[in-house]
Amino acid sequence: MNLLTEPYTTQVARWPQTGCRILAQFNEESVVVYQAYRPSIGHFAARHHYFGGEFSFTRMSWIKPNFLWMMSRSGWGMKEGQEVILAVWLQRAAFESILAQAVRSTFSSEIYANEDQWRQALVKSNVRLQWDPDRDPSGMKLERRAIQLGLCGNVLTCYAREWIINIEDISAFVQEQYQHIRAHAYDQLVIPQEIVYSIVSQ
Repeated sequence: MNLLTEPYTTQVARWPQTGCRILAQFNEESVVVYQAYRPSIGHFAARHHYFGGEFSFTRMSWIKPNFLWMMSRSGWGMKEGQEVILAVWLQRAAFESILAQAVRSTFSSEIYANEDQWRQALVKSNVRLQWDPDRDPSGMKLERRAIQLGLCGNVLTCYAREWIINIEDISAFVQEQYQHIRAHAYDQLVIPQEIVYSIVSQ
């Protein structure tokens, strides 16, 4: 597995406890995001390093740079249709472009003068942004908020076919770590190394 990993207890001690934060594994060239799919889609993507086959280009596809948020959404790969957990190395410039195009899925008076202005921006954008309560390994909600980005239209096409550097099926790793979750042995839990990714407020 190509992901850098580190004990959960080491990381949680340095993570911010509040605010809208992107926790991610990244370098100058790439940002890792996570997705979960049924085997037919996930195995195709991991084998070919792009999305195709039964992957739908007509539905919004959500990417999450925060591993534990992905685990909460997928039930550690135990939910039906989310059995294959993928780590996707996305070009960093592409990730920045996605963030720049993102429009919140709910109205914010701090960003838009009125709801009509927000709705117009929503219609024009192919990227949705949500700040949802982050989760601890057990799935409990935290005060900190985690980002997820919904892609559609030409942005989804570019993501699926042009912007990906590598895709890795990390389902076996996820299931190994899930055993520590089931045993409530968080001191033994190892997860992808993540730090705060600084952005302009969205």
